[in-house]
Amino acid sequence: MSTTTHPVPVPLPADDGAGRRLYWAVADCWTIVRRDLTHLVKQPSLVAWQLGFPIVSVLLFVYVFGSAMEVGEGVSYKDYAMPGMFAMTMAFGFMNTAMAVVVDKERGVTDRFRAMPMASSAVVTGRGVSDVLHAALDLAVMAAIALVVGWRPDDGLFPALAAFALLLLLRFALIWVGVLLGLLAKNQESAGNLFAVAFPFGMISSVFTSPSLMPDWLGTLAMWNPVSATANAVRDLFGNPVPGGGSWIEEHALLMAVVWPLALTAVFLPLAVHRFQRLGR
Repeated sequence: MSTTTHPVPVPLPADDGAGRRLYWAVADCWTIVRRDLTHLVKQPSLVAWQLGFPIVSVLLFVYVFGSAMEVGEGVSYKDYAMPGMFAMTMAFGFMNTAMAVVVDKERGVTDRFRAMPMASSAVVTGRGVSDVLHAALDLAVMAAIALVVGWRPDDGLFPALAAFALLLLLRFALIWVGVLLGLLAKNQESAGNLFAVAFPFGMISSVFTSPSLMPDWLGTLAMWNPVSATANAVRDLFGNPVPGGGSWIEEHALLMAVVWPLALTAVFLPLAVHRFQRLGR
């Protein structure tokens, strides 16, 4: 006598509305993160560029230009410049974000994602998480190089960890600027032109010199640059020399290093998600 065995159905979790949507939003986001990290591993030239850029930056700005820079009597330019270069690396990262978004859009990957049954926010948030992980790798490489050339955080481990957290917070905020610009850009060529925006954004700041040494109007722009707030805050946390201009924004650099990224995220994250949802309309 033969018997037929039927598979036992597996009960599905109850649909609790918001909780289920949150679960799939997180799961889909992680799928996008895994995809981006896989692409990074399989593109050695991109990895080489990301690891090589910090090395070239340190050699160029600290050893080539540094010999001609003055930031204060008795102040080592290396100790002043390295925290600023950490901040500049985080600031320039939004160009990589924008380019990656444009490449996916041109190749039809973004349209395919939009046609799949997945959370509409996952593509944007997945890009954000993967770019933060990339930024953490960049920071680790640059910090190792800085230690090799003699830079040291002088105020201990926990203030140094707080400084790196502020740097990643700046990068996280600027990711959404990069995503939005990448979605707005028509092609890779137009995305490449974003360097014209990134260069003054990173350079008109306290990264390489004190704003008090600049012309008044330029110094004011540099002081209120979000990159300057983060650079000055991490200098303080690292125990490195801080610009002494005496302005309110410079005296409250730690506060503004939190306020600026939160404000940028509050503005550009919803705009990036909204633009993604309206692609093709």
